[in-house]
Amino acid sequence: QVQLVESGGGLVQAGASLRLSCTFSGRSFSTYAMGWFRQAPGKMREFVAAINWSDDKTHYADSVKGRFTCSRDNAKNTMYLQMNSLKPEDTAVYYCVADPSVAVLTVAPGDWGQGTQVTVSS
Repeated sequence: QVQLVESGGGLVQAGASLRLSCTFSGRSFSTYAMGWFRQAPGKMREFVAAINWSDDKTHYADSVKGRFTCSRDNAKNTMYLQMNSLKPEDTAVYYCVADPSVAVLTVAPGDWGQGTQVTVSS
């Protein structure tokens, strides 16, 4: 069974940077696409970013393109989300997600972490 544990959330001012981490266990990390969803107060969960397992190709929501970078370290079973130029509208709970298929992951990931809070003040 896949287990995902996020870390790195916090409270920052607009324009600052944060790096989220997600540690994966329970299966072969190198055969899973990994990604991030987020949920802001009163809103539905939305896709943020994904990275494929086979070629490290990345995918981003339009709202974060150019500001967020998703990466993975297969030796450490860890995925990262580098978030730069943060905006108040980035405030949300960020969830690490995993799925063997990146196509499925961007819509309905099979595995979810418990989430980490990111708050961006204006």
